[in-house]
Amino acid sequence: MKSDSHFDVIIIGGSFSGLSAAMALGRALRHVLIIDSGKPCNRQTPHSHNFITQDGKTPQEISSVAKAQVMAYPTVKFFNGLAINGLKTDSGYKIETDDNRTFHAQKLIFASGVKDNMPDIKGFSDCWGISVIHCPYCHGYEVRKEKTGILANGDFAFHYAQLINHWTKDLTIFTNGKSTLTEAQTKQINSHNIKIIETEINSINHNNGYIDSLMFKDKSTVKLKALYARPNFEQHCKIPETLGCEITEQGFIKVDMMQKTTQKSIYACGDNASPMRSVAYAVAAGNVAGAVLNNEIIEAEFTAK
Repeated sequence: MKSDSHFDVIIIGGSFSGLSAAMALGRALRHVLIIDSGKPCNRQTPHSHNFITQDGKTPQEISSVAKAQVMAYPTVKFFNGLAINGLKTDSGYKIETDDNRTFHAQKLIFASGVKDNMPDIKGFSDCWGISVIHCPYCHGYEVRKEKTGILANGDFAFHYAQLINHWTKDLTIFTNGKSTLTEAQTKQINSHNIKIIETEINSINHNNGYIDSLMFKDKSTVKLKALYARPNFEQHCKIPETLGCEITEQGFIKVDMMQKTTQKSIYACGDNASPMRSVAYAVAAGNVAGAVLNNEIIEAEFTAK
């Protein structure tokens, strides 16, 4: 029997990916602790889509049911708190929280997500996840054929233009400064009647997160229904990096197809390890991480005798 502070696995992050990993491990009779600070990146999003059986529900609805189902397994525990430090020990790892609690585990799973760094545009953060959106597969159907903007520049703006043009033909790219699109990219964008506006944006006029218009620094405005954007981000939890987990050039925790990081006995799943920011993907990645990690423990236990 494990003590109150010693577990087979500690999962840092208790949203979709972390809960999915915990269910796989709980069903495998593993003693698991989930540490979660209660600030998922999609907490403003009114509806979740593109996840079969749950389409149209709020993220809170889905995660509440998921947590209740996971916590029905008696070997899974949940701790409301913020993990701030991690150390390698002789038997595994030690995790410290912001209220000076200490927990130990053989293995770690980081499902801690990423932190979006909002641009300096008034109203952007209020609309993020509501009408300022990142993914057409998650939100594009709801704003199909509507007047839509893309806040991006260069190659990323070109990629988004190709993608979003499938959902709406009423499309404008806002480079928020001088365009860095190539001449060939600009020509192709213009051939699809997609406008490019370089004027810098001052603010987003909105009603409870739903965009009415963009206001530029020259005081002009443009009416919009939705704005696609992908702000810069950073890892929400710095512990993986301090424990030696490799971070990719794009800023994600490097994992293989089995969600293993570059450090022994440490796994990562969800949007901290992939640009695929969707509930369905997070659940799938968590399930893989939990199952593969459990198999790793089983193999070690079986061969030790």
